[in-house]
Amino acid sequence: MIRALYSAASGMSAQQTNVDNIANNLANANTAGFKTRRAQFQDLMYQSVLQPGAAAGQQTVVPAGLQLGLGTRPASNEIIFTQGNFSQTQNPLDLVIQGQGFFQVQLPTGQIAYTRNGQFQLDRNGNMVTSDGNLLQPQITIPPSAQQITIAEDGTVTYTQPGQTASQQAGQIQLVSFQNPAGLNSMGDSLYTPTDASGDPIVGVPGGQEGLGSILQGYTEQSNVSVVQEFINLIVAQRAYEANSKVVQAADQMYQNVNNLKQ
Repeated sequence: MIRALYSAASGMSAQQTNVDNIANNLANANTAGFKTRRAQFQDLMYQSVLQPGAAAGQQTVVPAGLQLGLGTRPASNEIIFTQGNFSQTQNPLDLVIQGQGFFQVQLPTGQIAYTRNGQFQLDRNGNMVTSDGNLLQPQITIPPSAQQITIAEDGTVTYTQPGQTASQQAGQIQLVSFQNPAGLNSMGDSLYTPTDASGDPIVGVPGGQEGLGSILQGYTEQSNVSVVQEFINLIVAQRAYEANSKVVQAADQMYQNVNNLKQ
């Protein structure tokens, strides 16, 4: 019965973590570039009352054994990098990546971070920056007199000047891919940094041979959170939590019955 109490308690704790993960997904359902996370769990160690394969006789072994598990624990909450829906805007600096890849931005510390959020703006110097003012890398500068900004699928940024018909090139946006994007470290603000699990960044041209996606101008990528699926997950987690609490109540009742035994 003691095992039942601790196993059920670990199940309740695991489902609480599951609900926390679901709550974060739902909270970011309208966050551009957000990628949902899926909670994963592992069973804990087992107490072997009778080891499977133990000798049962001179020429026989125990076929199954008797092992009692001690509950569960959260193992990870993997990032699911499926494509989100595209939303058309009137901003020529709004970009989406059709396929794999991340934009590169420079943090105030000089560190390079990566994002799927392509809602860019211009700072006072004409540099393309994120909503937090982080510079897009490689740096793209648009002069204040530019009338029309065009960003091609391969990331080439061009603009026209007043009284001129020929366009001028401001630079080319490069994208980055990772061998294991699920291993990236989330920093908040839709930013990621590489880890040993993700591998080193692989820089390339949009739509190039590195498997990177192409760039689409005038759109933003919405989150890939499925609100319906998250509510289903929430119901399942709630019922699992209730089931574990019932086990705690049942074990407590069994203890009470034992304590009330009279000789």
